[in-house]
Amino acid sequence: MTTTRLTRYDRSMLRLMNDRRARPLYATAPRRRLVVGAHLALSAAIGALVAYSGLGAGEPVWPFVAVAVLLLPWMVATGAINAATRGLLELRERALDERQSAERSRVRARAHRATTLLLAAIAVVLLVAGAAGGKALTVYAAPVVVAVLAVHWLMPLWVAGLMALDEPADSDGLTV
Repeated sequence: MTTTRLTRYDRSMLRLMNDRRARPLYATAPRRRLVVGAHLALSAAIGALVAYSGLGAGEPVWPFVAVAVLLLPWMVATGAINAATRGLLELRERALDERQSAERSRVRARAHRATTLLLAAIAVVLLVAGAAGGKALTVYAAPVVVAVLAVHWLMPLWVAGLMALDEPADSDGLTV
């Protein structure tokens, strides 16, 4: 850790991010991939429901109820990924050691590259759809921009969850 003094908030976040009670959710790489996949699917479902309610002609209540129901497992998956990475992206820089700080930089760089490729693909699709004479640019541009913003925000979390390494086995030989 750095020599900067940690605040009470930093200490409480460190305790929270190093809480091992949810370890069975992310103890192995396949479980972490499953949690990241579930988080990605839940994020897509929530985004689709929000887009549907925004683009829909009527004012149905069910998409908002569905979003509210999906938010709980989404938050659990977010917490599991954060715990698997020990708060790599949530902790302040002063609460990280040099190895964690370097890992955070690697995760952010990889997520940035993935988001850049996604943005390029979406731009090409929208331009091709617009050139085909459709109204894709005017109808879908705003929801696509919001979706890309959400992906840009969540991509480092997903990358960190996928890049996290297994913890060493307990000394007593028990595994989870």
